[in-house]
Formats: sequence, structure tokens, C-alpha cells
Amino acid sequence: MPPLSILDLAFIAAGASPADALRNSLDLAQHAESWGYRRFWLAEHHNMAGIASAATAVVIGYVAGGTRTIRVGAGGIMLPNHAPLVIAEQFGTLESLYPGRIDLGLGRAPGTDQQTVRALRRNPASADTFPDDVLELQALLGPVQPGQVVQAIPGAGLKVPLWILGSSLYGAQLAAALGLPYAFASHFAPDALLQALTVYRASFRPSAALDRPFAMVAANVIVADNDAEARRLFTSTQQGFTNLFRGVRSQFRPPIDDIDSYWSPAEKIQVTRMLECSFVGAPRTVRAGLEAFIARTGADELMVAAGIHDHAARLRSYELLAGVRLAGEP
Repeated sequence: MPPLSILDLAFIAAGASPADALRNSLDLAQHAESWGYRRFWLAEHHNMAGIASAATAVVIGYVAGGTRTIRVGAGGIMLPNHAPLVIAEQFGTLESLYPGRIDLGLGRAPGTDQQTVRALRRNPASADTFPDDVLELQALLGPVQPGQVVQAIPGAGLKVPLWILGSSLYGAQLAAALGLPYAFASHFAPDALLQALTVYRASFRPSAALDRPFAMVAANVIVADNDAEARRLFTSTQQGFTNLFRGVRSQFRPPIDDIDSYWSPAEKIQVTRMLECSFVGAPRTVRAGLEAFIARTGADELMVAAGIHDHAARLRSYELLAGVRLAGEP
């Protein structure tokens, strides 16, 4: 199997606090490091009752400070919410503190609803300048040029690795044009996955950052000792996505025995489609599903999200998945 990495949303479990969620994220990262995962990424979401990673750069610093070798990064920073200079300074600071371990994934969505977009003082049209903002950020993290007046300090010359994140052909085209690695959000938006990967690979232009295309794909993976228990754990994620369609904000819900008693037939269709790239079951079941998924996508790396309410069960899932990966190595 290709390398495995973790996308953590710092879920705030029902009855818990954001502080609990952040401590659990660090604990997961420390375990993931010992289990051989390559990266641990956190995502920028705002005004989400069940997610504690809104101040993404701060959380990355917390996790990086509590680990030693695993790469820690953003999956991602929603760049139109920020001035490129501020992000260059934030991630330049992180790279200065934890050299060689920081990743910066960039997305152009707001990561929230329209009312919160206004609260962020974000201009909805700022997404249109996303390519220019990426180039500006890349320049700020590159070597200082003669006559350059504005510099990111720290940041300049540190060349923090940039990734383009996406769920459509737009991100694939941009990543290919800039010669950057590409991460596709197939864990919740699978429809354009194969087409986007084809566009990215066919259009890729080698750059100073990357000489060949490198594609990471995301999937929901929940592993338990048996299929039935894994499916039960997965109902927390299914409830969460159902609530998104309902416009309900809530902390991350505990699993239930019968998901069909929670969602309507129409909601089931919508959520199941969004969660198509999900692999849930005992290790043998998950291994078979992932092998087929990797063969279908040709993924260079797999980014795993495991929305599990109970922290011990989440740790167990990632531990079992690490064993699945190890079983396939020479």
C-alpha cells in the first residue's frame, strides 16, 4: 500500500469540550507517529459546533510540539480567508520551530457558511484570485528577490511544501499548472475524483517543487474487530453528514444501532453518495476495499479520516489500519 496519513478534524464529541478534542488530537498524533503514519493534517472550519480546529496554525503548533518525527500540516488552510503574507508568517514560524515537518495544504472554499464568511470579513469574490494568492504565498516562502520590499519574517526562504486541495477539476488544473502535489477531498466529495486525477496527471508541468505528479486521495476508514462494530461506529459520521443537510449544528454524536431510524430515505441517498469513498469493517474487509480503491485511483498516498465518537475506539481503528498497511509491506 502507499503511505498512510491522517486527516483529523479535532471532533468535539457530544458532552466534551474543545479542550478535550484538542488533547485527543495530540494523543492521536503521538500514537500515529509510533504506528508509522506519514502526516497528520488538520483542517480550517469555522462556526462548526463539532470541530475544534478553526485556528488551524495554532493547533498545528500544538501537535507538532508534542510529536517528534511525523509531518504536521494543514489540510487545509482556506487561503481566500487570509492575506498570503499572514499565512507565510504563520507557517514560516511553524517551519522555524519544527524544521522539515510542516506541510501547507491550500483550498479556496471558505470552510463555513455565508454568514460566517461575512464575520470573517471575507469578500466572496476573493476566491477568484486564488491562483494569484497561491503564487504570492509561494514567492513569500521562497528566496528574497533583489528589491523585494515586503518579506515574511520568518518565512522567506523556508520553502514550506505547498499542496493544492480540491474536490473538482479546478484544483487539479491549478496543481498541474504550478507543478505542486494535489490532494483530492474524496472523503466527502467523490464525484469528480477519477476525472480530476486524470486531468492533474495529464496536464502536470514539472517545477522546482516537484518533478512528477503526486496525488493524495482521501477516504473515510473505520476499522474495528468485526464488521458489525465498525458499521456501528460509522453511524456517527453518517449522523454528522445528515445534520449538515438539515442545517443542524451539533457536537459529534455517539453511534447508534440503527442508522435508518435516524435519516430519511432521501437523506440516506445524499449522505451515502457523499460518503462513497468509505471503507468500514474488520481489517480483512477494509484491506480488500482499500486495495481496490488504490488500484482504481493510482494514489501515491492515502489520507484517512476516521470520524469516531469514542477516542479509544478511534485510536483502535487507526492502530488496526496501521497493521493492515504493515501486512502488505515486504
